[in-house]
Amino acid sequence: MRIFLAFLLTVSLASATAKTLDVHLIDVEGGKCVLMVTPAGESMLVDVGWPASNGREASTDRIVDAVKAAGLKQIDYLVISHYDVDHLGDVPALAAKIPIRHLVDHGPYTGTNAQSQQRYATYAKLYETIPHIAVKPGDRLPMKGVDIEVVTAAGNVIDKPVKGGGAANPFCAANPRKDELASDKEDNNSVGLLFTYGKFRMLDLADLEAYKNYELACPRNLIGTVDVYQVNVHGQFKGLAPELVSALHARVAMMGNGARKGGDLATWPILRGTPGLEDIWQLHYSAIGGKDNNPPDDFIANLEPSTPAPNDRWNTLKLSASSDATFTVTNQRNGFSKTYKAKK
Repeated sequence: MRIFLAFLLTVSLASATAKTLDVHLIDVEGGKCVLMVTPAGESMLVDVGWPASNGREASTDRIVDAVKAAGLKQIDYLVISHYDVDHLGDVPALAAKIPIRHLVDHGPYTGTNAQSQQRYATYAKLYETIPHIAVKPGDRLPMKGVDIEVVTAAGNVIDKPVKGGGAANPFCAANPRKDELASDKEDNNSVGLLFTYGKFRMLDLADLEAYKNYELACPRNLIGTVDVYQVNVHGQFKGLAPELVSALHARVAMMGNGARKGGDLATWPILRGTPGLEDIWQLHYSAIGGKDNNPPDDFIANLEPSTPAPNDRWNTLKLSASSDATFTVTNQRNGFSKTYKAKK
């Protein structure tokens, strides 16, 4: 009997230590949508992709399917990084299909685009029925077992280094600050998040552009190093700041691009030049990239247009991280996975 009880205790402890932080990149065809499930079973969705328009299906059903496939019955925190259409999507339609417990964003829409104003107004009406949090840099989101720090929001960045950051950045001298793009200022309002689970660290800056990335990197790297870097702005060149990307020393870059959006040719030299980078994973084969500017097929969730449908069905990428910084990335399309062992 004692041996049996000891066996049960061993299994129980093994289960407790085997819990992972799971991150799902959901294919919304060039929009953004990332689902995270913490070791405690709480969930966070970052952005909801596109609304339905001009023959494009809404991302809502894909999200609901992915949430249910992850064994969830609700979304505990929905983070809207900023109010561009490919991120804000149709939140009321999503809320009608699955419970959302908290809304998180950078605060009021301050632009002048009439369509964006209307989309925001429709979304903001949910504040009346769903608790709302407007975050600022330095805030933390109250999720169990994982530290989630806001490093950018509403055009501002953290004013002091996070734990592990603050070193002088040698990459600043060769990379002067890029100009801000006036047409895309909402990108620079993006809520950027640093996820820490034990020794594992992942950075997701949504659509923050190179102009604003510079403030996180120079003259000091305020972030430090990370294991995984979610590539800014779907892999568009305007989001890539070599001074930050190089200083992060990420082992893996994950790109939420579309077949014809993101994955820019000019992005590849920056990512490939990242010290310590082992692999790039993409949601889509980039039509403009060709074989030389895409990763091997096993690292791409959706191969169209190089391989026509129905071979692809909005496949996802899943990352599962342990607290010792060992993590595995899996391609839903073919089951291919690769494990990155914790560095000693």
